[in-house]
Amino acid sequence: MCSLFEIKKDFLIKCRNFNFVGGNAVDNLKYKRIILKLSGEALSGDNRMGIDEDTISNIAEKVKMLKEMGVQIAVVIGGGNFWRGRSSKTMDRTTADHMGMLATVINSLAFQDALEKIGVETRVQTAIEMRQIAEPYIRRRAVRHLEKGRVVIFAAGTGNPYFSTDTTAALRAAEIEADVILLAKKVDGVYDSDPVLNKDARKYDKLSYIDVIKEGLGVMDSTAASLCMDNRIPIIVFDLKSPNNILKIMQGHLVGTIIKED
Repeated sequence: MCSLFEIKKDFLIKCRNFNFVGGNAVDNLKYKRIILKLSGEALSGDNRMGIDEDTISNIAEKVKMLKEMGVQIAVVIGGGNFWRGRSSKTMDRTTADHMGMLATVINSLAFQDALEKIGVETRVQTAIEMRQIAEPYIRRRAVRHLEKGRVVIFAAGTGNPYFSTDTTAALRAAEIEADVILLAKKVDGVYDSDPVLNKDARKYDKLSYIDVIKEGLGVMDSTAASLCMDNRIPIIVFDLKSPNNILKIMQGHLVGTIIKED
């Protein structure tokens, strides 16, 4: 696996090939404004619970590389490393979902801290107002932050129970007119069955939204997939741990699985 130094060295080579002007990429980027969707578990590393500081720092470095390429970046983070509302069998669903929203705020603040430690200006916007620690979500303000080169983290889901953070990513992508949703996973794409349990599982390079919904492939919930389909927002499912995947995606290479219109 490549070291952080090797990743940065490769990035500088890409910068020269991209013909950067004043620190911003010109017309060679495939996507200019993205939503990066991270699961809560992605921040926990091998611990499965809580936040692993080395893991979150590594992800922050990758986001910084994207920003230095001139990409406008918004992030949506799940809360499963602290709490999964749907896992509760006895708690009121609305209460459980609100607890999950608060878990996403914890993750968002931790990721903001990791980004700002490496010089990336960041704003957290929450769908549930908590002005002492974050801005309330305001679409025009979020877009203005992106235009100024800030990373925006959308926390607390949609502010409503019964909607997942996948749906949040789809909704925010539509609202800010993102070019793509990058769906970071622990596997390198979408398979017809669990590749951990089935060594013969087949990986898809391309899928349609209808395929995802009809076959129940588990990429994201049907509400999120339908929202992306209605607004023609492509989704790229990829392995975040592979160091150069994000760079390749920005160059337009096929990485992982892309979900879009037929």
